[in-house]
Amino acid sequence: QVQLVESGGGLVQAGGSLRLSCAASGRIFSDNTMGWYRQAPGKQRDLVATITSGGRTNYADFVKGRFTISRETAKNTVYLQMNSLKPEDTAVYYCKLVQRVTNVMYNNWGQGTQVTVSS
Repeated sequence: QVQLVESGGGLVQAGGSLRLSCAASGRIFSDNTMGWYRQAPGKQRDLVATITSGGRTNYADFVKGRFTISRETAKNTVYLQMNSLKPEDTAVYYCKLVQRVTNVMYNNWGQGTQVTVSS
């Protein structure tokens, strides 16, 4: 069993910052990828950023230069530092853990944390 617990969401004015955290617990293997996705009302869930256990990062174009993903591998925790927030960043942000075990991919999701950016 794997659990992901997100925190750090909230209400912020445009131009402000928030830092999201996601702590994973349970059966965690050393080779994994953690990431953040977001879903606005009536829209699909989109990738925001991912980071591998080796530290390789990937960002959606709409957050490049504003958001930074990082992780503390020993704590199985991933962070998302969000700066210069815009109203269009308003969404529920979900943490995801992807692990490959003997060629089988396992995906786990957190419950989501609401981020609301006011104009």
